[in-house]
This record gives sequence, structure tokens and C-alpha cells, in this order.
Amino acid sequence: MLEAKNIYKSYSSGKKELQVLRGIDILIEKGKFAAIVGPSGAGKSTLMHILGGLDSPTQGHVHLNGEDLYKLSDDEICKVRNKRIGFVFQFYHLLPEFTVLENVLMPRSISNETDTAEHDALVLLEKVGLFDRTHHFPNQLSGGEKQRVALVRALINKPELLFCDEPTGNLDSDTGSEIIALIKQINRESAMTVLLVTHNQDLVKNTDRIYHLKDGLLGG
Repeated sequence: MLEAKNIYKSYSSGKKELQVLRGIDILIEKGKFAAIVGPSGAGKSTLMHILGGLDSPTQGHVHLNGEDLYKLSDDEICKVRNKRIGFVFQFYHLLPEFTVLENVLMPRSISNETDTAEHDALVLLEKVGLFDRTHHFPNQLSGGEKQRVALVRALINKPELLFCDEPTGNLDSDTGSEIIALIKQINRESAMTVLLVTHNQDLVKNTDRIYHLKDGLLGG
């Protein structure tokens, strides 16, 4: 279960303070597929980064299965992100000098758990239809293929939570729909908790819960 309470986030801009989030409360139950929808600049990515341990709030608390994320040390938060949370972003962030398989294995190498890593990676790559791309490099892949690689990389450590930040933003509508369908399938089959952040209302029709973010405030 992921729960955040009274989340504020502000940034200093010269002598002014820019308030991005203004008292956010959100609860995402285990195994659910939730979505945060809002226009560009609404603070969606900022909120997701806070929920995922990538950026601390100015005020407020984030609890992952009862554990207060921002009371942990930096090293402990890094371990949580590596082992318990997977991230898929609009930009794939694949390392161009490494093959598909090597990109996928990166999180497992960081956690030093490599015994079954390659087998697990190949199983996941086959699941998303990329088994024959294992030894290709990112520049040999289409946008949809790159995003599927990014998805597999996010799943390689079997996380409790999967965060998807505008995962279809660089894809055409058909390919984007395929990626969302794949994420939904993973959510159903593994009961993995999923949070999708998007400005596209059409992508969230079949999610379990939709939150609307506007002007730093969240509504159901």
C-alpha cells in the first residue's frame, strides 16, 4: 500500500517561492491500477517523483507499506527504489552502448543479485515480444520496442510498485495503446500496484482509480 499525506512541494525562484503541490493526500491500495491525470505543468511528475523516492517533499509524509520513506537514509531510499519500485518514463533512458539484455540487467547488477538475472530477463523479454531483440542496441529499435525494453528493465527486480510517467508520450497512438495494454496485463497477472501519470484521458478509462491534479491540488 502506498499512502501520502499533506504533501507540499515548493521551489525558490529568485525572491519568489513557486508552490507546485499544495497539501496532497493519496492512497493507492496494493494490486490496484491508479492514474493521475492533469494538464502539462500541473505537478504530476513532481508528485510521482516524491511518491517514488526520487525527490523529497517540502512537507508531508510518504508511507510504503507503513514505512515512512523520507525518514530513511539516502542509501536506504536508494535500496527501496532499486528493489521495490520500478520506473518507466516518457524518455526511455536506455544506454546506447549496451544491448537490450544489458540494459535490462542494470538494476539487477546494482542489487548484486545476478544468479538468475539473465534467465529472468529473457523470460520477460519473451513476454513482451522482444526475445529476438536481445542482442540488439537501442538505435536498432523502434520507439515502441524501446519502451518495452524500459518496461522490462523496470520489472526485472520484481518490484511492488510500478510508476509510469507519460509512458506513451513519445509514441504514436496505436503503439501507445499497446504499451498501456501490456502494463494492464502485468497489473492483472502479478497483482503489482501501478501508478500511471498522464495528460491523456483516453489512457485511463479502465484503471481502478483516477485522480485529477490541477493547480497543485488533487481530486478524485
